[in-house]
Amino acid sequence: QVQLVESGGGLVQTGASVRLTCKASGFHFGMYAMGWFRQAPGKEREFIAGINWSGDSTIYSESAKDRFTISRSNAGATVNLQMNSLKPEDSSVYYCAADRHVRRTPVSTSDRDYNSWGQGTRVTVSP
Repeated sequence: QVQLVESGGGLVQTGASVRLTCKASGFHFGMYAMGWFRQAPGKEREFIAGINWSGDSTIYSESAKDRFTISRSNAGATVNLQMNSLKPEDSSVYYCAADRHVRRTPVSTSDRDYNSWGQGTRVTVSP
């Protein structure tokens, strides 16, 4: 079955960098766009970054633009989120997700278009 397993979260200080990794299995990873979302307590799930099936098209939220970078390895079935210059407001549980449609273009920013989710990894940024 489809499995998405995130790793790399933790407690860091303001200004630090963190690299999240999502390992996928159970489906043809290289055929699907992937996204990173986050959800803080009491808040709605928020799109952060997405990458198309081939890795040559990406999209970011305003909060992530210029600080975060999404990348993927289809050979390794992984998608990464490099997060730099972290701020306390970036504290959240981060989830990776796989698009429900094969080779969707452009990459969707709506969580309704993603039907497989990991368990999440928590990132806490201290002031």
